[in-house]
Amino acid sequence: MTSSSSVTITKTQAVLAICATAGAALALRTIPKQRGRRNARVDGSTEHVIELGSRSAHIVPGVLELIGNTPLIRIKSLSNALGVEILGKAEFLNPGGSVKDRVALQIITEAETHGYLRPGGHVFEGTSGSTGISIAMVAKAKGYGATIVMPDDTAVEKMRSVEAYGATVERVRPAGIVDKRQYVNRAKHLALEHGPAGYFADQFENQANFRAHVSGTAPELWKQTGGNVDAFVSGAGTGGTISGVGTFLKHKRKDIRIVLADCQGSGLYNKVKHGVMYSQRESEGTRRRHQVDTVVEGIGLNRLTANVELALPIIDDAFQVSDAEAVAMAHYVSAHDGLLLGSSSAVNLVTCCKLVRAMGWKGSQRVITTILCDSGSRHFSKFWNEEYLRRTGITNDPELIATLLR
Repeated sequence: MTSSSSVTITKTQAVLAICATAGAALALRTIPKQRGRRNARVDGSTEHVIELGSRSAHIVPGVLELIGNTPLIRIKSLSNALGVEILGKAEFLNPGGSVKDRVALQIITEAETHGYLRPGGHVFEGTSGSTGISIAMVAKAKGYGATIVMPDDTAVEKMRSVEAYGATVERVRPAGIVDKRQYVNRAKHLALEHGPAGYFADQFENQANFRAHVSGTAPELWKQTGGNVDAFVSGAGTGGTISGVGTFLKHKRKDIRIVLADCQGSGLYNKVKHGVMYSQRESEGTRRRHQVDTVVEGIGLNRLTANVELALPIIDDAFQVSDAEAVAMAHYVSAHDGLLLGSSSAVNLVTCCKLVRAMGWKGSQRVITTILCDSGSRHFSKFWNEEYLRRTGITNDPELIATLLR
């Protein structure tokens, strides 16, 4: 087994070098504005035809070239209500359906570069979120095998997506990180068993995760906003997004606020605010799930990872979001903006609103950027399932969002 998590960066040199040069290699596109609805003629003339934005003006050699360069969407309902600009990077438009496509591509490409992955290789990863889908997609596109280990309470849509790519899914009971049967530990063990051809992606500790965002996501966001950014909001599942984007933005302008959006049941909020990794729901008898007690998938941690460690020095503030708030926000933007979003995206948007209120920014036209991690279509069995939510005691309460927007 090989793993590239041992390849580290020097915070003061390598990070700044990446930040300084990251934008140079990007071929960023702009999305033309829609110029009004017209009626198309049957003779093929251009009069009364809607002009649509194009993600690519040329043929691309394969699916991996579709990763990144995602649009930045103005969340109209929230922006208008609060008198600010809340902008979400539409990562659900990546070909694998989430921001994790960037991470999977970076991890596997770096593994090839360092000789950890060779023809005939097999990638192993443990994930409770979207990373498994992205790893499966990138691995198959590059000709590798893939095995994804997932907790058996993960949304069934995600498991089926991994299997649809021809990857193997192993389901395990949720367990703590100290348990050898925990999904990350199990994936590492399987890679070891596979021998030299097995590669453990190790998204939590592998700093390729961080580099995917400091060299890709962040420069794109900076260019799309013209550098007009007052805050960046992100959750943390591995810590790669908030550490990578946050580091780049802080290098550009130190006054940009980097804000953690944390779900209930996670200890990261208390780590940022009070220096202690602790969640109230750790109390005996209050938990529904073994790892992080929430219906939100893809974010939340009760341990420090290498990528989170990179984020802690640059995070300015943190807000905790309840499951009920996340559910209410997802329904609100679906009804008002036509955006069907996943649970972590909803947590990010709730945090954007909480930040505006806490900073007294209402009506200021400040620019708050965030990540729209994945689509709600991956969450129909749990987060978007009324029966499932009812069993967990959660209902959609529109008043929660009304209060945030007052």
